[in-house]
Amino acid sequence: MTNHDLSLTLETSDQWIRQRTGIMRRRIAAEDQSASTLAIPAGAAAIKEAGLVPEAVGLVIVASISPDQIMPATASRVAYALGAENAGAVDLSAGCSGFIYALAMATGLVESGIQEHVLVVGAEAISRILDWEDRSTAVLFGDAAGAVVVSATYGPNRILGLDMGNDGSGADLLQIPAGGSRLPATHATVDDGLHYLKMNGREVYRFATRVVPRSAAQILEHCGFSTSEVDLMVPHQANTRIIQAVARRLGIAWERVFTNLDEYGNTSCASIPLCLMEARARGLVYQGCRILLLGFGAGLSWGSCLLRWGDPVGVTTI
Repeated sequence: MTNHDLSLTLETSDQWIRQRTGIMRRRIAAEDQSASTLAIPAGAAAIKEAGLVPEAVGLVIVASISPDQIMPATASRVAYALGAENAGAVDLSAGCSGFIYALAMATGLVESGIQEHVLVVGAEAISRILDWEDRSTAVLFGDAAGAVVVSATYGPNRILGLDMGNDGSGADLLQIPAGGSRLPATHATVDDGLHYLKMNGREVYRFATRVVPRSAAQILEHCGFSTSEVDLMVPHQANTRIIQAVARRLGIAWERVFTNLDEYGNTSCASIPLCLMEARARGLVYQGCRILLLGFGAGLSWGSCLLRWGDPVGVTTI
């Protein structure tokens, strides 16, 4: 869906959207697709890339703000469809920071020896929860899924450090007001559009540009690295202005920042793994490179991860 397509039904234009967001187009799921149907091929590709069989996966984590249902977990459908029949399955809700939170969970389980291989999926069908008459949100988001496998491996490649946080005072700044136990579905909540995503863009911008650089700096200091030693920064793809502000405050040159926002829009929990996939395809992600992942979103939450990338060398398989 291009910006021009949106301009046919909204009071907006391609120029207006590009200048304020950096987005040119986004992908919209088909009517018969959901978060799980997008997650399944992404998960299958990640398992294959890792040189594993589905039965080797001990846990499937799906991070999403647009799950198939409140219950059961979308991960249950994904694990079953992939053939990971013995795996645990759980959904994770941490806004657009969800992928990094899920990565942290997977890392802890692998490092502790509880799990050997964990599939982490970020999957979104956000088009299902958008008010297509609301210009402030309809132009921003797109549907996508991406996945990685976190495994116990031999060698220097690893998750080097993680930082996560949340400021609940901003919980109402980015939310879906109705549909849970706090505000159950009624005729009134449907009529008032309270099951759609609502966002205070100005305040979210202020939050992200303040908190994300601080979190990134803390994780780098904790791991003993400087920004000059970061080979690639992969931020959540929310808005080009936010990404530019974060890179500038960290002192990371734009050439070392990966973005694909122009093509996909804000894909929430899917944005970071989607970037990793494309960056790897372009040769920007390689064995041993240091990658800084940055996320922020509803909660208001944030998360940073510094990792040394490892292709599947020395992965234990069954």
